[in-house]
Amino acid sequence: MCVVDAAAKEAAVARFLNEHARVRRTDNEHPALRGCAEIAWSEIPGCPADIPLLFRGLLDQDAAPEAKRVLTNILMGSVFHLSEAMPAALPFLLRLAADPEISVRSDLLDLVVVAAELSQPVDADNERAVRLLGKDSDHPEREQCRAVFSEHASLLRALLDDDTVDAADRAILRQVGGPH
Repeated sequence: MCVVDAAAKEAAVARFLNEHARVRRTDNEHPALRGCAEIAWSEIPGCPADIPLLFRGLLDQDAAPEAKRVLTNILMGSVFHLSEAMPAALPFLLRLAADPEISVRSDLLDLVVVAAELSQPVDADNERAVRLLGKDSDHPEREQCRAVFSEHASLLRALLDDDTVDAADRAILRQVGGPH
């Protein structure tokens, strides 16, 4: 399993901020990011403190692709696992993915769909699934993400109504959104 360690994540954020220093100076607080800076990101295991600057980088057309790449690496614990930071990041991802003005919107939507898929409970009787995904008891971030999806059902409904979302992604979002 390829897990990006905390030091590598910090270094990736530092490189991003070095290459896109204007992101630090931008005071333009997007409504979708309200509350992002108040989260104690560094208290989440393996999570860099400068996550709010990566989210802000998503708003900058030039920096957005790299901000999305670095943020994805931080929010994914590995190929089949969400990081412990995903539940805290998910409300901001949902809000940004629902905003048609965001240049990397489709990439953020893809990340939201992956989070939706990986947050589903794993059948403890399915040995292969447990080997690939681990037990739910070892991954509390799954249940936490499901709670975030439930809490933000109105954003999910907006994404479900979006013509750019394909049928397969819609089905996954419906699963985490529950009955509407």
